[in-house]
Amino acid sequence: MSIARRKLLAALGGAAAAWPLAGRAQQPERMRRIGVLTTLTSDDPEFQARNAAFLQALQEWGWTVGRNARIDYRFSGGDPERTRKSAEELVAVTPDLILAIGSPAVAPLQQLTRSVPIVFTNVVDPVGAGFVDNLARPGGNITGFMQYEYSLAGKWLELLKEIVPRLQRAAILRDSATIAGGGQFGAIQSVASSLGVEVRPISVRDAAEIERGIAGFARDANCGLIVPGSGLAVIHSDLIVALAARHRLPAIYWTRLHVAAGGLISYGSETVDQYRGAAGYVDRILKGEKPADLPVQAPTKYELVINLKTAKALGLDVPPTLLARADEVIE
Repeated sequence: MSIARRKLLAALGGAAAAWPLAGRAQQPERMRRIGVLTTLTSDDPEFQARNAAFLQALQEWGWTVGRNARIDYRFSGGDPERTRKSAEELVAVTPDLILAIGSPAVAPLQQLTRSVPIVFTNVVDPVGAGFVDNLARPGGNITGFMQYEYSLAGKWLELLKEIVPRLQRAAILRDSATIAGGGQFGAIQSVASSLGVEVRPISVRDAAEIERGIAGFARDANCGLIVPGSGLAVIHSDLIVALAARHRLPAIYWTRLHVAAGGLISYGSETVDQYRGAAGYVDRILKGEKPADLPVQAPTKYELVINLKTAKALGLDVPPTLLARADEVIE
């Protein structure tokens, strides 16, 4: 074989060996499928703010919708049956991971799959609900971010008593679908006697029960209302705030959302941060880590928000010491 021919064959062989490498380099990235299940509605401002933070954080971690990530959303609007069916639909499409927002979303997913990784947000008591073995090492296919700890519920009553010194009775608006309701009520009861306040739960499932429950309780004097976190309380936030105003009922909420809408006071975690954290967990799981090894995280910051306009309408003088502790005052 001539020297020229050997050089030609060597060149062709090198090019052929390079072709598979070039082809691989030009192939699109693998598309990962993420499911999102929420009891809110798609047009809910609270969901939109949370979802925007989630998507932005995902992109910062290198996941872009349409390029290497696809997201399937399911919205149940707080209806338990729709939540269950939505969970079934998401599991059926075999996603790489599911983001579950709130305990009512996590519960049916846990029943349907023990293999698809689930990252949750807005869950109060994941151990008590049976979602994880313990906070440090969840142990299964579920992990995520707690909304707040039970001790926070007692703080709500303390703050309500501080802003309404004459308070004698307080109702706790409990979503019947929220597993953590009993624990929250227990935490509130633990401080009630020392504050000289009688507390009682009002269990609700829909708007009609919310209206009847608040109207019935507000007939008594020196009353107040505590609204813990739940999907139902978000969906009907405008109604709850309007009813509290109509019945001149001082109320404390777990999120700024209600105070911005005209509620009196709120104390709770900054929820949008949870969704940035959830995006980080999604990234780690998609890159090979297991939910069982990722600890459940509790909030590190709580915010106190006061609406002075609402306080004035209720004839309340907010103590200067309370105003000084507020993270935000709406006037």
